[in-house]
Amino acid sequence: MAQTRFAPDRGLTSRMITTMFFIGLLYVVVVGVLVVLLKGAWVVVLLIAGALFVAQFWFSDRIAAFSMGAHEVTPEQAPVLHGAVDRLCALADMPKPRVAIAESDVPNAFATGRNRKNSMVCATTGLLRRLEPEELEGVLAHELSHVAHRDVAVMTIASFLGVLAGIITRAALWSGVGRNNRDQNAAIAVLIVTAVSAVVYAISFLLTRLLSRYRELAADRAAALLTGRPSALAAALTKVTGQIARIPTEDLRKAQPYNAFFFAPAFNKESFHQLLSSHPTLEQRLDQLGRIAAQLGT
Repeated sequence: MAQTRFAPDRGLTSRMITTMFFIGLLYVVVVGVLVVLLKGAWVVVLLIAGALFVAQFWFSDRIAAFSMGAHEVTPEQAPVLHGAVDRLCALADMPKPRVAIAESDVPNAFATGRNRKNSMVCATTGLLRRLEPEELEGVLAHELSHVAHRDVAVMTIASFLGVLAGIITRAALWSGVGRNNRDQNAAIAVLIVTAVSAVVYAISFLLTRLLSRYRELAADRAAALLTGRPSALAAALTKVTGQIARIPTEDLRKAQPYNAFFFAPAFNKESFHQLLSSHPTLEQRLDQLGRIAAQLGT
C-alpha cells in the first residue's frame, strides 16, 4: 500500500512485529489448551477459534464504533469536523476515512479500522465543543497517524486475543481442570499448558501496554511533524487532560474499557503505575512535543 506523508517510525514497526509474534504464540497456546481439554472436538475448537479471529479482524471497526456510541456523520451534519479531516488527509496524501461523532461529554477521539480503506475517525461532542480549530486538527492528525501506521489493527487484534486468552486461562484455573481426571499424565499436561498460557498472557499484556504507550508517543510525533504545529497539539492535550479530570466518575468508568484507543485516557490515575498504563504520562508527551517545537523553530 502506498506510503503517506506521515513520518515513518521504525521503532513502532519493530514493536508491533514483536508484540504480534508473542500474541500469536499466545493464541497457539490457548488453542492448544482447548484441544487438550476437548480431546475429541479439536476440529470444532480450531474452527471456532479461527472464526472468532476472522470476525474480530473484519468487524473490529463496527464493534468498536458501536461499543463507544459512535455514529457516522456527513459533511452537511458536521462541516467543521469533515473540513479538518479533509485538510489533513490532503496534507498526508492518504484516503479519507469515515468520519463519526460520539455523543459523550468526555472530550476524546479515537480511530478504528483494519486498514486505511476501512478506517474511521471519531470525535466526541465534548471534544468538538472544547477545542479550537488548530487544536482539533492536532488531535485528528494524531488519530490519522494511527491509521497510517496501521497500529490500530494491531492493537485491536492484540486486545482481542489477550482478552480471549485471559478468559480461557481463568476458566481453566477456576474449574479445577484435571483434578478428577483418572489419567494423571493428562491432568499434569493440562495444568502445565494452563500455567504456560497464564504466563504468556501476562507477558503479552505487558507487551501490549508497552506498545500502546509507544504508539501514542509515535502518533504525537507524527502529528506534530505533519501539521508543523506541535504547540497546538500540546495545548489540546493539556486541555483534554484537564477537562477529563472534571468529568463525573460514572461517565469516566463507562469510557475506561476503551482507554487504549483514546487520544487521552479516561482515568488519569492510570499513570499511577506506569507499567500497566495504556498511555505515557502527560509530562512525557508534552516534553516530546516541546523538543519537536524546538527542532522546528516554532
